[in-house]
Amino acid sequence: ACALGRPPPPRAAVRCQAAGACFSAHLANGSYAEARSACGRRGGGLAWLSGEPELRLVLGLLAEAAEAAEPAPSLFWVGLKRNATACTDAGHPLRGFSWEGAGGGAAPREVPAALGHWVKEPVRSCLTARCAGLHLAAAAAPDGGRSWGWKE
Repeated sequence: ACALGRPPPPRAAVRCQAAGACFSAHLANGSYAEARSACGRRGGGLAWLSGEPELRLVLGLLAEAAEAAEPAPSLFWVGLKRNATACTDAGHPLRGFSWEGAGGGAAPREVPAALGHWVKEPVRSCLTARCAGLHLAAAAAPDGGRSWGWKE
């Protein structure tokens, strides 16, 4: 999922906020570094989320992209990373992970507790750099929305 400073070509799966920030989904098997590079070639960076409105927008975008693919992907890279010098922190919604800056902007340091949903708790470590993606479950959640969570 890329955060773009300007709207991409009409063929891409895109959602934009009223304030002008746009997000796009691109389906490809690749590493975190490859995804970051691909977003850079599109004039953006891996997406980061500062609140529930952005989360809902990106979940809708990714669900739309996943439904169009066969087989449907379940894990999408976003700009969520834990450096080797940072420790896993179970008391923090992002568990010690933080957002890499996107589109030249400053990524939020604090996130609401609602963004702290993990499919599986990350490995406890202070020695290894790790990345996390946004996982979408194949089935809908009981409230009718997509079931989601972060996954290392």
